[in-house]
Amino acid sequence: MAETVLTNTGLDSFLDGAPERRDPVFVRAAEAVLGLLALRGADRESGVPEPTPGLVRQLLVEDLPTFVYAPPGTLAAYPAVVGRLAARFDGERGERVAAAIGETTGDFERAMTDPGNLTWHRWYASLLRTCGADLADPEDVRRRLAALDGAPLPDGVHRADLMGRTALADVLLSEALTRAYVRDAEAPPAAGPLLTDHAVATGIARVAAALQDRWTAAGLAEQLAGPYARFAPGPDAFPHLVLADALLDEHLDHYGDVALPVPPPPAVGAGPFEEDADALVAAVEELTEEEFEPYGGEAPHLLYVVYRRGCSAESVARKAAEYEDWAVDPDLEDVPVSVPAEVAPGPYTTPPLPELVRLVGTAELTEADRARLEGPARDLAVVVDRLASTGLVFRAGDAFGLTPRGAGVVRYLLGVRGIAAPDVTEVTGWAAPDLVAAAGGWPASVASCVLADWLHARGDGSDAWSRLLAALGTVHAGTSDAAAVRGLFAALDTSTAPPDALRGALRDPVVGAYAHQALRGRGEPSDLIQVRISARALFLLDALPAKQGPLESRRTAFDTAAASWPGGSAALVRAMAAADRHETERVLGPLGLVPH
Repeated sequence: MAETVLTNTGLDSFLDGAPERRDPVFVRAAEAVLGLLALRGADRESGVPEPTPGLVRQLLVEDLPTFVYAPPGTLAAYPAVVGRLAARFDGERGERVAAAIGETTGDFERAMTDPGNLTWHRWYASLLRTCGADLADPEDVRRRLAALDGAPLPDGVHRADLMGRTALADVLLSEALTRAYVRDAEAPPAAGPLLTDHAVATGIARVAAALQDRWTAAGLAEQLAGPYARFAPGPDAFPHLVLADALLDEHLDHYGDVALPVPPPPAVGAGPFEEDADALVAAVEELTEEEFEPYGGEAPHLLYVVYRRGCSAESVARKAAEYEDWAVDPDLEDVPVSVPAEVAPGPYTTPPLPELVRLVGTAELTEADRARLEGPARDLAVVVDRLASTGLVFRAGDAFGLTPRGAGVVRYLLGVRGIAAPDVTEVTGWAAPDLVAAAGGWPASVASCVLADWLHARGDGSDAWSRLLAALGTVHAGTSDAAAVRGLFAALDTSTAPPDALRGALRDPVVGAYAHQALRGRGEPSDLIQVRISARALFLLDALPAKQGPLESRRTAFDTAAASWPGGSAALVRAMAAADRHETERVLGPLGLVPH
């Protein structure tokens, strides 16, 4: 049908005289390439769509991986068609297009085989071909499709991924068809229109379905829209994606980039993730009702916060204190919360005053403050308990968190919105710089466990320790994140580190002083003269009280360090600024010690 829908693409002219004109693979590739180039507005004045470097990249990296199924072993035909088109044009035009093909072919092959680019139509076409179907025979496609009931999904791909990619492909193809029709109507090309009035009158959706059939499998679009619609569910089948969007917003607020990963949970329960996610979103939506004010709308935030803690438990009282604008010590935000083995039934009560002080870090708290927090904490506990009714969240006394099943569901929801949410196995397989880059943005207690697991997976050997210590000194160097990366040294249990790895780090310009201190703390010899000035300055800078508290204490700590520094305070400031200007300005700027 596509031949009669997309007219005047120059296919016959292109194939005339081509030795591959009898090769069905080449002809199929030529139909798709010429059709897509024409849809994207390629000049057809010469009788065939004229590729440009920009159109070549869009075709090979975006359009073909979105709309076309190419069986294994046939991918090379598509760049070959574009190359044959380029050869029809003399001089610089053809050379520039040929160069673009060479630069893009690798990306094209990766995009065509990336499971993340699959649509329902491309995926089922691949399954049907594996079953021996004739993709040009709609009856055979229908018969084979019927036998695929309960067909598996690609590894690492969820139904929501395929649905989202399919919905996007539908929009993109419909937009391309509409623009092509309008463009030809406003400026009729000499080569003739791509779409006839009759074709458009039948509806853009039908035209798009006809092209999908031609580019994937004959009759497939009709079957997936009709008798086998359950094989290719649309957005209505995924109500939990509303919650996934809310979690995406939380992640972007915190990290600003979906590629920056959240920590791995220690345990992830098995599915069914979609069914559990639907139950969870039902609870989240119920919590937006008036009876759950003022914290009902915070449910997505609570789920994200707990997951980002590596799924370790959080405190109801501490979160309520944050919502009530208490001055929670930033150093205590990630302090572990003990989970009681058994909790007597009854209403929620805030922890005893000593525990509350431990959680929020305000020594001046009184029993009156604790009583004032009781109401907000109970309101928040009601929200947590509604989430816990799904079996995906738990509350034990003041502690709440995700169950293993809940961790799996939140990880699924993060994944379907493209957020990097690795599991423990993935993280332990990372290279040291990748691990350090991620762990620098994680809570210290979580980072400590993950770093220990990474080292243990490599036998806690000297080479693994050396690679990790080197990464602490190089990852994000010269940026505002460098201090957070250095801070990971404190998350390492250096009492188990091989001595030669620590000694090998003494001359590291960033963590050398940390390594020296670790050796001295173990009672082992360490030559301070090997430690560079920059590393000594950074060690002192990082030890200054920087997060909260009176500036006087920070100034006193700096003056104490400067008293024994060669050249005094001015020399120390210069050494600190030379080693890490960002952190020096943040810590010493409020003291007026950093010249501008």
